[in-house]
Amino acid sequence: MEILAFGVQSDEKPLIEKAFEGKNDVRCLDVFLNEDTAPIAAGYEIISTSVNATLNNHVLQTLAAGGTQMIAQRSTGFNNIDLQVAERLGLTVARVSYYSPYSVAEFAWTLAMAVNRRIVRASTRTRDFDFRLAGLMGRDMRGRTVGVLGTGKIGEAFTRIAHGFGMNLLGWDVVENPACVELGMKYVDKEQLFTESDLISLHVPLLPATEHLVDSTALRAMKDDAVLVNSSRGGLVDTKALVTELRAGRFTGIGLDVYEAEAGLFFLDKSLDVVDDDTLARLVTFPNVLVTSHQAYYTVDAVGQIIDTTLHNVLDYLEGRRSENVLVPSAPAKPSAPAATS
Repeated sequence: MEILAFGVQSDEKPLIEKAFEGKNDVRCLDVFLNEDTAPIAAGYEIISTSVNATLNNHVLQTLAAGGTQMIAQRSTGFNNIDLQVAERLGLTVARVSYYSPYSVAEFAWTLAMAVNRRIVRASTRTRDFDFRLAGLMGRDMRGRTVGVLGTGKIGEAFTRIAHGFGMNLLGWDVVENPACVELGMKYVDKEQLFTESDLISLHVPLLPATEHLVDSTALRAMKDDAVLVNSSRGGLVDTKALVTELRAGRFTGIGLDVYEAEAGLFFLDKSLDVVDDDTLARLVTFPNVLVTSHQAYYTVDAVGQIIDTTLHNVLDYLEGRRSENVLVPSAPAKPSAPAATS
């Protein structure tokens, strides 16, 4: 059987092909799954999608009509998939429940330190042989307070690094993590966390309850010299409200690896296009803002785990097994469909 994989980056392709070698054929496409590209999947029983795929009602209807029966998403988050429609159409949906939390936690700290110590500005200057220090002053992290919103596996890994810096630890989550408590974390309500933290990092999933978790009220409550990092999901931050606060000259630094309207932009080369997203265009002009293109997970370790889990999800589907990765249960096992032709 040939499996169709959408949104495959050039670095990912050899890893995917090697993982599936001898088990199933896989056709890798660099285009993302959306309403325009969904017809490409016609004839493929199994497809694999990336985190920026669009799997709304229209796309899922197109996939089902074309014979797709299983969707293996190569990410932990699944807010881009209409699971109710998938279930109604009888589509099996699986995700990657776990991969290296260190990849994201370490990158979140990379963003935090980069904006705190003005690394991008310093690098740009030295390329022009400008070696002045004016405007590059940062702050020690030791003794300052970090607020971690979401203390699951990634939040815990981030907290361990913060503990190594010698920081005061504040946490917010629906359930306390004993490992974080052991490190000295104090769990507080999010209002206190926003008010008291010098550095805030987001590690919660995007759900209806967490959309715009960092809204205008939260932003106004934060210290004027705070650092905010988001390496989770763009929709956690009200970006327009953030721009308003930045225009008022607030915050030491903002590090964003995600953006709430990133679909159709991130992972693509838009350098020769006119980007009509006024909010993003304004955001990247601030000297204390660093935006990266959803790359926190992008290490050989994490991507390797994601691909291995995706392979196991496909094999589980084909052999009628079910794991914790299944979001929409499999229908009874059916004989494999013939490979699609291209």
